[in-house]
Amino acid sequence: MPHPMTSPTSIPKRGRHPGRPLQVLALVNQKGGCGKTTTAVNLAGALAQQGERVLLVDMDPQAHATMALGCAPLDEPTLAEVLLEEAYIEQAIQSGPLGIDLVPSRPRLVEFEEAAERLLHPEQRLKVSLDAVRDRYDWVVVDCPPRAEGVLCANALFACTAAFLIVETGAFSLQGALQAMRVLNEVGENQGRTYEVRVVGTLFDRRIRLARELLVALHARFGPAMFNTVIRTSVRLREAPAVGLPVQALDASCRATQDFAALAAEVALMFGPESDLASLLQAGMDAPSHKPALTASDNH
Repeated sequence: MPHPMTSPTSIPKRGRHPGRPLQVLALVNQKGGCGKTTTAVNLAGALAQQGERVLLVDMDPQAHATMALGCAPLDEPTLAEVLLEEAYIEQAIQSGPLGIDLVPSRPRLVEFEEAAERLLHPEQRLKVSLDAVRDRYDWVVVDCPPRAEGVLCANALFACTAAFLIVETGAFSLQGALQAMRVLNEVGENQGRTYEVRVVGTLFDRRIRLARELLVALHARFGPAMFNTVIRTSVRLREAPAVGLPVQALDASCRATQDFAALAAEVALMFGPESDLASLLQAGMDAPSHKPALTASDNH
């Protein structure tokens, strides 16, 4: 099999839609293991599968999104070198499966965190870099580190048009989501800007009573800020990163692919119901197998 970072799947990309502004989505949470990176990689995959130009930015020094797309940068520039101003973002971008472009990460990214106190406006560096390539993409999806505080997440939030809070449907998820929402509001106030915050439920298993009850509680607490689509647990979602692919490239008909297509449709609708992407994906959601996951069965 060709390496996914050097031989992207041939999906036609039309360039940024005329008259449609770039949307930067920051995916955040307060702890690891909630499906944040999985959501970032596969939301990018769902958008790219429809011919959208998508850039995935791995903002996490653990580099899980980088590994999930089969990338193992050696001497090539990464986000660390971009934020430390040792390389331009164009030098760091790599091509991935489904036509996704990636700015990879590596553990050296912690050096930027350590240097931030000595820098002028360090939280603006990602936005400045993205401005240089904004005409190339419809969407930028940023996979943040597993906490909402710190200069790395502050960079993503300064650059974003919307922040997605990723919440697993497990024990203490509501408390964690409320804490993360407070942190996001504080960061926005400190930066003197506002951005829309939406909540994505993940790791949902309808066979578990607690998961069903927590999902109801999340909808009750966050109301319209909660996406209708919930990402269900899936064997394919666990298998895909092991082979360096988004789930859409591994299995185009599995329930995870359906869930992320539904989520991508909701995301597109956030930025205008007249969007051609929203219409295209909404058509898929209207089919029985693409209905929101609250009522879906547990097939693979």
